[in-house]
Amino acid sequence: MLMADMARESDDGRGGGPDDPSYDASAITVLEGLEAVRKRPGMYIGSTGASGLHHLVWEVVDNSVDEAMAGQCTRIDVTLLANGACRVSDDGRGIPVGEHAQYPGKSAAEVVLTVLHAGGKFGGSGYKVSGGLHGVGVSVVNALSSKLELEIHREKGCFTQTFRNGGTPTGPLTKVSRSSRRGTTVTFWPDETIFETVEFDRRTITERLQISAYLNKGLTIVFRDERPGHDFEEEYRYSGGIADLVAHLNHAKEPLHRTVGAFTTELEGAEIDVAFQWNTGYYEGIHSYANGIATGEGGAHEEGFKKALTGVVNKWARARGILKEKDDNLQGEDVREGLTAIISVRLADPQFEGQTKAKLGNTFVKGAVEKATNEHLLIWLDGHVAEGKVIAQKGQKAAQARSAAKKARELIRRKSALDGAGLPGKLTDCASRDTASTEVFIVEGDSAGGSAKEARDPKFQAILPIKGKILNVERATFEKMLKNTEIQNLVTAVGAGIGDDFDVTKIRYGKVVLLADADVDGGHIRTLLLTFFFRQMRPLVEHGHLYLAQPPLYSTIVGGKKVYVRDDRERNRVVGAHKGKALEFQRFKGLGEMNPGELRETTMSPESRTLIRVTVEQAAIADDVMGILMGDSVEARKEFIQRNASDVRFLDI
Repeated sequence: MLMADMARESDDGRGGGPDDPSYDASAITVLEGLEAVRKRPGMYIGSTGASGLHHLVWEVVDNSVDEAMAGQCTRIDVTLLANGACRVSDDGRGIPVGEHAQYPGKSAAEVVLTVLHAGGKFGGSGYKVSGGLHGVGVSVVNALSSKLELEIHREKGCFTQTFRNGGTPTGPLTKVSRSSRRGTTVTFWPDETIFETVEFDRRTITERLQISAYLNKGLTIVFRDERPGHDFEEEYRYSGGIADLVAHLNHAKEPLHRTVGAFTTELEGAEIDVAFQWNTGYYEGIHSYANGIATGEGGAHEEGFKKALTGVVNKWARARGILKEKDDNLQGEDVREGLTAIISVRLADPQFEGQTKAKLGNTFVKGAVEKATNEHLLIWLDGHVAEGKVIAQKGQKAAQARSAAKKARELIRRKSALDGAGLPGKLTDCASRDTASTEVFIVEGDSAGGSAKEARDPKFQAILPIKGKILNVERATFEKMLKNTEIQNLVTAVGAGIGDDFDVTKIRYGKVVLLADADVDGGHIRTLLLTFFFRQMRPLVEHGHLYLAQPPLYSTIVGGKKVYVRDDRERNRVVGAHKGKALEFQRFKGLGEMNPGELRETTMSPESRTLIRVTVEQAAIADDVMGILMGDSVEARKEFIQRNASDVRFLDI
């Protein structure tokens, strides 16, 4: 299908005119052929679940974003069609359509769509920098789709090609009409025989697109959801780039200074983009990116920024007399308390490391970012003296609080099982010490804890009851948090420390499972616990050790068999599927109302339960949501609830 409204006129002054002569068929370099993608899709996209499904979208969108990073694209449209397809369209240069020298008779565009690792990112002249964490490209999207339609506008023509059944072309790339536009449109239908689900999640996509728009200043990204019952459209465009992102992340917090600091420079072959603003909170929110890819584990660019930040603030504070001669230097954690910062770098050959390939390893980048921050942050502080004084004074208060918290932290260490002391008295431990198989259920209340103890398998399942709703750590100092009995019990039971001292390799259980009632109060408790783990044991989340149990809210009898229903949405589906009989639903008021057998069958037994693994794919978005839900801004929380009301699962009236 031709998408006349998806592209713009090509004569827009973006360098190279309508067609960039340096970006032709010769720019497409082939590394290897496409093999076994359909047989082992997990090797290429991680899984065949929801995350793998959305990975297809990222692969196509990232190609368009690469065009934007090259200065060749100003708009990207992403549309979820009513027929189940996803369409991504841009106004970039268009995939080259000439014959590829290594594949006689085939266009470069067909090679890109059918050969793994074929593209303009592997040493050719196509891109100076590019994203794509794994580089598997749109060919994998083609291989895992039942149908894919390609449309290219370039060289004053419109070219189309269709692929079916996992990447088989139905014919050659064909010029179907003349065109004055330029750009690429890819429409694909994920293969239902490969994926566990082919239903795209709107929020997952929009969060990723929004971050991409922030990272590419001035780029317009339009998302549309045309599926039945959705009818949604939103546009993302930020003229301030990552400075706007910092302001957005701090909007639910209380900024310490009004102005968002920012600088952009190019040094030692790296494009460096940094924005920062402090708030009155207790947590640092430093988020880094390399070529548009989130580097959740940090790396060289973060290290360079942090080192320079600490040095510059100390130097500036001493020069202004805020730090006296007798005063110790502020430590890094003091300076970073309440800091929200974005570090974005672009470089020709990013090297990713770490377990999740989310850590930038290019060592030269550390020096480049450090040098740039030393220069530009000092200039910013000299130009914003009042703001600088407030920042330095906050660092001084943080240093005082750190000293007070040190004693509380030592108390936690002394009580820790790692130091040979006893475990919390309320913890009912399991027999196994094999971390790979053990799990601890965090259960609210003694009554629910008692049911869980009887329902568990004592070989590998431990139970830790907690009393009431734990402390909201988003609003508490570290010292106050460490004095809280329930938090002390949580830290001691997990056994791997807390905050900067947390060591994920020392956890006592492979799964930490949050088990709360399936109602609004239970949701609140889960949110409090999630906030605690995200803020104080984040590696536990990042390494996939945190889970949510899914206890039922209702039970009913269908065809003489007892059926458990998780929430109101599922109850409506059950009612809709059995319209010819009147179903009566029993509502569980709490976990304590369920007998051990019911709790075991529905929630705790690995053979019959469903657990949700908590992940952090977009750390900046997660940081923002935690600040909104658990912070002090009532207006921000109200707006968030109104915006997401259609996705609510638990509602008590």
